[in-house]
Amino acid sequence: CSFKELHGIFPWLVESIFGSLDGIIVGWNLRCLQGRTNPNEYSVALDFLDPSGPMMKLVYKLQAEEYRYDFPVSYLPGPVKASIQEQVLPECSLYHNKVQFPSSGGLGLNLALNPFEYYMFYFAISLITQKNSPVTHHVSPSNSAYFILVDTYLKCFLPTEGSVLPPPSSNPGGAIPSPAPRSPPVPFSSYGMHHTSLLKRHIAHQPSVNADPASQEIWRSETLLQIFVEMWLHHYSLEMYQKMQSPHVKLEVLHYRLSISSKHHGSPAQSSYQALHAYQESFKPTEEHVLVVRLLVKHLHAFSNSLKPEPLSPSAHSHTASPLEEFKRVVIPRFVQEKLYIFLQHCFGHWPLDASFRAVLEMWLSYLQPWRYAPEKPPQSTEPALRSVSEKWAAFIQENLLMYTKLFVGFLNRALRTDLVSPKNALMVFRVAKVFAQPNLAEMILKGEQLFLEPELVIPHRQHRLFMSPTLGGSFLSSRSPAVTDASFKVKSHVYSLEGQDFQYKQMFGTEVRNLVLKLAQLICQAQQTAKSISDHTAETMATQSFFSWFRFTPSDMNGSYIGNDLDEIGQDSIKKTDEYLEKALEYLCQIFKLSEAQLTQMMMKCGTAQDENGKQLPDCIASEDGLILTPLGRYQIINGLRRFEVQYQGDTELQPIRSYENATLVRLLFRLSSVLNERFADQMEVLCSREDSVGRLCRYHLTNPHLVQKIRYSPVVRDRTSQNWGPRISLRFLASYRTLTSLLMIYFLASWFYIGPVGCTFIILTAYFLYAVIMTFFFEGWKPHEH
Repeated sequence: CSFKELHGIFPWLVESIFGSLDGIIVGWNLRCLQGRTNPNEYSVALDFLDPSGPMMKLVYKLQAEEYRYDFPVSYLPGPVKASIQEQVLPECSLYHNKVQFPSSGGLGLNLALNPFEYYMFYFAISLITQKNSPVTHHVSPSNSAYFILVDTYLKCFLPTEGSVLPPPSSNPGGAIPSPAPRSPPVPFSSYGMHHTSLLKRHIAHQPSVNADPASQEIWRSETLLQIFVEMWLHHYSLEMYQKMQSPHVKLEVLHYRLSISSKHHGSPAQSSYQALHAYQESFKPTEEHVLVVRLLVKHLHAFSNSLKPEPLSPSAHSHTASPLEEFKRVVIPRFVQEKLYIFLQHCFGHWPLDASFRAVLEMWLSYLQPWRYAPEKPPQSTEPALRSVSEKWAAFIQENLLMYTKLFVGFLNRALRTDLVSPKNALMVFRVAKVFAQPNLAEMILKGEQLFLEPELVIPHRQHRLFMSPTLGGSFLSSRSPAVTDASFKVKSHVYSLEGQDFQYKQMFGTEVRNLVLKLAQLICQAQQTAKSISDHTAETMATQSFFSWFRFTPSDMNGSYIGNDLDEIGQDSIKKTDEYLEKALEYLCQIFKLSEAQLTQMMMKCGTAQDENGKQLPDCIASEDGLILTPLGRYQIINGLRRFEVQYQGDTELQPIRSYENATLVRLLFRLSSVLNERFADQMEVLCSREDSVGRLCRYHLTNPHLVQKIRYSPVVRDRTSQNWGPRISLRFLASYRTLTSLLMIYFLASWFYIGPVGCTFIILTAYFLYAVIMTFFFEGWKPHEH
């Protein structure tokens, strides 16, 4: 096809593949396309969209002609869309010189993108816009065509070995130039000091661009990364975004906004109020979205760690370092760190308290451990001992201090609100504790906190100018301790650039966080005991279940029910795993925060002393004049089923509410019948119970309940209704139980089968019950029929 025909087909083709921006057209649905279910379509799609495939050749062919395609600003992430609509240019160089105002009669703003940018914009945003696409079968996100393509593009344009492959060209030896900067159509204000492109700086410093292909084609690597980060991580309010900027830039933007608002709207207050709501974006990342971001994080660590060792001579470094090598050096702090930190904060604060948080957790832990993706990483050993973290990672830990400390506190707050008896939740606590317990890691985090908290050796009235951006020049070194002060400045600039100048830092190894860790340790001890009780209860239930349990005349657990857990459905193996995870997590937490055995023993004793008269653990509570008052921990324990009060019916068993396992009509009829019998034979039963022989002993055992009589006598609630029933009485309510009725029907069925007849069957049942009662009375006096 000719260039003109390809130019017209290209936008339609991109939309047909990745779907429309509004999500109506699904496209090829790459997120649900897997080789296991659709092998032919899967292989064809990957071959067609490969970096060296037909689609990318079309992109490069149109790129050579410098075509431009419009991308609606309204589909960009919320902060970017709102700022561009107010003519405030975002700091990312991806949007510079691309905003186009609509022609007369047009609707909305557009970005004028070159073919490569247009293709990657659609590819990246399809992960967000197509999240509600129909799925007819279970799809594993890590095996989908989309996930494989993301991995392929990252390996191609951000290679860990060698340089970026040059694009195919129809002219032998020719190269496709990088996009030239275009003059902006309208003046824009800026959020802050945006970073210039690495490509432009290297073209200015190198005499010959064609000498190094990476110097010419690094724009593809930079563009790809910026698009991925902007589309996947740039979803938060502008208020949060501006908090990370320097004070004078905030003031500049505010003045500009007020001038624009008064010019166009006439009411600055109303415009600001509308803008505040326009910047808020309802963003709910999916598990697949988080998995793709984790893939990006892992590859960027491998890409950054593939940086060649710096030469000894600084002058040699300035002349020999390629653009790709410099890109590796700054890729994480400049392009990823800020937005990933806020993305993680959003997930920690808004993700549901269930096991799906594991995806966010693993993505966070992947970022915290760049040494796992270093080329010199030794092979995995089977030894349980953890490898020590090398001192060379101290700079990374200090420059990412909030990633370790503040997010760890956020995880603690989540863990304190989850059910740790669940094996999946216990595994998450174990994973975090194991990562932070790596030898030398806690010491380096503590060193970073000390650098941040040390006094600043600068002039007070110029202090606010120091922490505007990590890339600021100038000398901030002290003659007394230059190395330490330089490291301290880097930590401070990192914290203030992410959280603002007025941020109140909470020390990870301070008293407040240590108390949270102690609460978590106490919760782990309680969860271990709860898991053990569940295991014991399950074993008892399995041991007592038999065929003859159907022939009991009274239901078990009349006054209580067991509050189960998901372990009941999983089995004893998961209970064992939960106990192992919690035990190792507690051990790791003790290593990290130097908890002594005395503290652990005290916590265990505290967990063991909260028991009632029956030896069962009560929820955490405080004794007061009005009785027991639940603490926040006690409320948490009740809500999650970790502990509970044994609430039992304290009144007359004949007057308790009708249960679900009883026939309501029979309960009422039998109550009337028993009341008539008790009124008519009350004197005779009193005489029988007053006898001192075996008959009196039998009657007292089965017709009276001294414990219940004492409760009724002193109860202000049931005294009037049951005063006539304090003495001996007959209870027939057990006959209304469905289990009893089923047993009787089975007995009558067997009796009719053997021609015994109803009268003979009734005589046999009464005789058997009488013998059963006599045996229980004289040989098992500890057994109470009213308790079973």
